[in-house]
Amino acid sequence: MKRLWTVMEFELLSYMKNKGFVITSVLIMLLAGGLTFLPRVIDMSDILGIEAESMETEKAEGVGTDRAETENTAEGLKTEGAETDDAEDTGDGEDVSSDMLRLGLVDEKGYLPDKQGLEKFFEDAEFVYLDSEKELKEAVEQDKADAGFLVVDDISYRYYVMNKEMSDDNQMRFEQLLSEVHKQRYCEANGIDYESFVAEYEAPVQCEETVLGKDASNNFWYCYVLVIGIFMLIVLYGVTIATSITTEKSNRSMEVLITSIDAEYLLFGKVFAGVVAVIVQVSLILGAALAGYAVNRSYWGGVLDPLLDIPGEVLAAFAVFGVGGFVFYAFLYGAMGALVSKTEDMSKVTGPLQMVIMLVYVGSLLQLENPDGVMMKIFSYLPVSSYSAMFVRIGMGKVEMWEVLLSGGILLVSIFAAGWLAAKIYRMGTLRYGNPVKLSRALKELKM
Repeated sequence: MKRLWTVMEFELLSYMKNKGFVITSVLIMLLAGGLTFLPRVIDMSDILGIEAESMETEKAEGVGTDRAETENTAEGLKTEGAETDDAEDTGDGEDVSSDMLRLGLVDEKGYLPDKQGLEKFFEDAEFVYLDSEKELKEAVEQDKADAGFLVVDDISYRYYVMNKEMSDDNQMRFEQLLSEVHKQRYCEANGIDYESFVAEYEAPVQCEETVLGKDASNNFWYCYVLVIGIFMLIVLYGVTIATSITTEKSNRSMEVLITSIDAEYLLFGKVFAGVVAVIVQVSLILGAALAGYAVNRSYWGGVLDPLLDIPGEVLAAFAVFGVGGFVFYAFLYGAMGALVSKTEDMSKVTGPLQMVIMLVYVGSLLQLENPDGVMMKIFSYLPVSSYSAMFVRIGMGKVEMWEVLLSGGILLVSIFAAGWLAAKIYRMGTLRYGNPVKLSRALKELKM
């Protein structure tokens, strides 16, 4: 056991003395913690959707009165005619229109309100009125308009655009506009007061929500980030462990090492040192982010709660299954590294293992919104995937304690099995040089 600690201490010190490892850890930790202080330095109220302290000061001094009046003038299509003078002050000058959407509009029967009414739904656009569908198509084709609308009646229209972007929300906003127009025309035709109708039709529903179990919608994002994080750690550090073993074979230093210490101790020492290094690095980075956000949560307005307000049970599950999954794959990577004698041959033996990791990663992300589905339940019991699937189920789904214990037990047994297998392959490969050894051949020789 003393020899194991000696190897582990040596390998761990090699991580801590590695400038790349230390500098990367410190920089990411400072970045993760420093970003949480951003709202203290920069006014991010518009981005975060919260009211900045400076805005509150302005309101206290009476400066915010004009802003409130401007917002009130945008309510209702009927009242917008009174806002013409105000809108013209900020209106159609070249400085404003240069950064705005250019939208063509054909409204032969005059269903839509004037420009001020349109601005309620298209604050970032200016409309160009055209006379026919032909002119509208030409304007879009010749880049005189970014897009265009042809109003058929108050509940139907045609939309023209040259190249539609994924972020194009013009149709959604125009349909909201037509919906308002249709309701207004209906009220006028039936002698109904439009403002009263809208007030009742769009009356907000009051709800007091009490989640007695887990709120999957709130827990989704930090589970998403943790799945990506553990995947990256397994791939990055797994390859590091495999490369370390292969390097010792390529420079013949392994021949000296095995004369003074058992090969099994060498492998276990490397794996455990890598695990400790990962735990230290992740703890520092995650701790810096969580501590910084706890201090600055009020400045963020709770916006990052879905990412950084992680329940203790999920962190505990991530620690147990994440570390367990990493150890499991670290042993397998160590075994793969023992099968080759040159670092350039590494991809030949680690390719199938990385394919399994990638399939598990993609499958877990695709099933993240369905944590109680059959696929996720199967994943939570397989040692190759339980490291991500089980803590996702703990964070978002319904899972019994016996399921957690069963999954953890399977993973623990698999870790011992992977460690035993890796140690045997490592011992067999200590003096084997030359071409890469296939895993199937190594298993046959072990059986013999």
